[in-house]
Amino acid sequence: MTPSRTIAVFGATGTQGGGVVAALKQRGGFVVRALTRNPATYEGPADEVVAADFTKPETLIPALAGAYGVFANTNSFAGPDVDEVAQGTAGVEAARAAGVEHYIWSTLPNVEEISDGRFNVPHFTNKATVDAAVSETGFKYHTFVQPPFYYQNLISPQYVAQPGPDGTPTWRQPAVADVRGIHMGDIDQLGSVVVGAFENPETVGGGQYLSVGGDLLSWDDVIATLREQGHNIAYEQTDEDPYWLRDMFAYFEAYTYFGPNSDKNVARAKAISIDPLTDFATWAAVNMPVED
Repeated sequence: MTPSRTIAVFGATGTQGGGVVAALKQRGGFVVRALTRNPATYEGPADEVVAADFTKPETLIPALAGAYGVFANTNSFAGPDVDEVAQGTAGVEAARAAGVEHYIWSTLPNVEEISDGRFNVPHFTNKATVDAAVSETGFKYHTFVQPPFYYQNLISPQYVAQPGPDGTPTWRQPAVADVRGIHMGDIDQLGSVVVGAFENPETVGGGQYLSVGGDLLSWDDVIATLREQGHNIAYEQTDEDPYWLRDMFAYFEAYTYFGPNSDKNVARAKAISIDPLTDFATWAAVNMPVED
């Protein structure tokens, strides 16, 4: 990479995009352009900040002008009217029109296709639907990255363990406790994989999938690790969650998070990453300390 090559990053204020911007800046050798709907409020380390909004296609081509590479992702949970397929496709078309050479798309497995319609997990499948557009557009290089189930989910307000009847913090999820099917990882390290992909386009720029997993775990594994580190914590399977969450975990149990035969994609991500990907025990020891 030469300093003259600009990488434009969609969602630069979000978890994935923000991590990619930080990793690119830390690595050096890039001009990093943050793309956001509200440039005036951006406070990150990017070299440039440009307005871009997937729902306003007229903003996209100007935002990508002169960029060598693009990292693109969409937010499944930005609101009930989000059309990820339309947004993702708009980004691809704009990048093609702007002459982008290397397009990296943050995607997930096509659950409907993998399960032959058995499970409905739209926030996975919608992203996967855009993959074909990325592949068929004719970029000089294109790469797919698949983020994991974030370790950070376990300490987020939506997932944090709640006190059970005896006061023990307990995760309640519609998942079988002992099935090792959840590829987990530190989402802050997705940027390390993306940087590695931009630095090695001849290796992974031919449509390769990079599945960013630090560990393949069951809920029993999570609980056992945390108990070994001194936590008093438990897990309980429940059917009270929304149907899509039940389908999501059932898909994990049948096919794993990244889908069948994903070991090569996990290994490829680890090999291309500029930093080692962290296992859960190591991450938890730092980020989930036992309270005195």
